[in-house]
Amino acid sequence: MNNPFTSRTPIVTYALIAICALVFFLVQGSNPQQADAFALYLPENPAFHYWQYLTSMFMHGSITHLLFNMLALWMFGVALERLWGSARFLLFYLACGIGAGIIYNAINTYQFGQLTEQLQVLGLTSEDLQRLVTRGEYRSNVVGLTENIVRDYYLAYNVSTVGASGAIYGVLVAFAFCFPNTKLVFLFIPVPIAAKYFVPAIIGIDLLSGITGFSIFGDNVAHFAHVGGGIVGFILILLFGRGGVKRLESY
Repeated sequence: MNNPFTSRTPIVTYALIAICALVFFLVQGSNPQQADAFALYLPENPAFHYWQYLTSMFMHGSITHLLFNMLALWMFGVALERLWGSARFLLFYLACGIGAGIIYNAINTYQFGQLTEQLQVLGLTSEDLQRLVTRGEYRSNVVGLTENIVRDYYLAYNVSTVGASGAIYGVLVAFAFCFPNTKLVFLFIPVPIAAKYFVPAIIGIDLLSGITGFSIFGDNVAHFAHVGGGIVGFILILLFGRGGVKRLESY
């Protein structure tokens, strides 16, 4: 006898994967400069627009970035969509992605403000700061001004963020709640690990990486966006419940 929940076609999951692939190969590939308007910028940057919290979720920085995210979306999104239905899964996914972007930008804005105060204490004027972020120019004779501070300030202002990782981390958290004992196997971990242990561990690693700046996942990773997506997913699960998990324990 077929289970009506496991037999649902996960059309939203497949559609999200298709949209991300189309955006990467057609939109980003054909006109990268125009597509850059849909990446997420710091609110202090004139290139920032509120729609970027949504559009940046469908963009990716490389083929590897796209493949890993879409693999994770397929692995965990299919089960959740079959459990919840397409409408709830889509709303959850979008909420986690947008929430991740907001949390990420809030943290970046705070850090950018701290750097601004630090540079002002060193004697840089508003005009100096403007030249630094727009042209990368700065006065090298300022006592205490290091290349690291200049680089961090310039990158915080100018580098945009893309990717579905924040939304997918929310999906990971929901999966761990709904299917806690499901064993997950990964190439870089030789033994199966239950979702209820793996997901908190991976979020903890991301949080530590974001705080310390040391990342085992490589450079240019938006760790706080990952953590933000996980936080939003956790809150939504607490508010609205897991839904139907007992009917799918054998999934």
